[in-house]
Amino acid sequence: MVENSELRKAGLKVTLPRVKILQMLDSTEQRHMSAEDVYKALMEAGEDVGLATVYRVLTQFEAAGLVVRHNFDGGHAVFELADGGHHDHMVNVDSGEVIEFMDAEIERRQKEIVAEHGYELVDHNLVLYVRKKK
Repeated sequence: MVENSELRKAGLKVTLPRVKILQMLDSTEQRHMSAEDVYKALMEAGEDVGLATVYRVLTQFEAAGLVVRHNFDGGHAVFELADGGHHDHMVNVDSGEVIEFMDAEIERRQKEIVAEHGYELVDHNLVLYVRKKK
């Protein structure tokens, strides 16, 4: 099972709640889920995993590098699987929807700007807050 090897690689013991939560994050169409979203999805699937356990496991997953936590303004923390690929986010301020995007020109300009100031880019997080045009 892929989940078992992922947990072991991350240095985590394979437990049923960890496997169920990792499976949920991997199989859902919703890439950005709060702990409450994960809990509700598990309940709907008939899984008996408590909310406190979901919070604890997601924190462990974050520490192990399996998930990335985002704290978008005005909202609670959401988690997404760490797939190794960089992308930026747009957050719809009306609906809370999170849209991922990647733009090579934005990435290039950020590196240029950093270099112009005498620095090297180590990491960054770009979030655009948007709403649908009326």
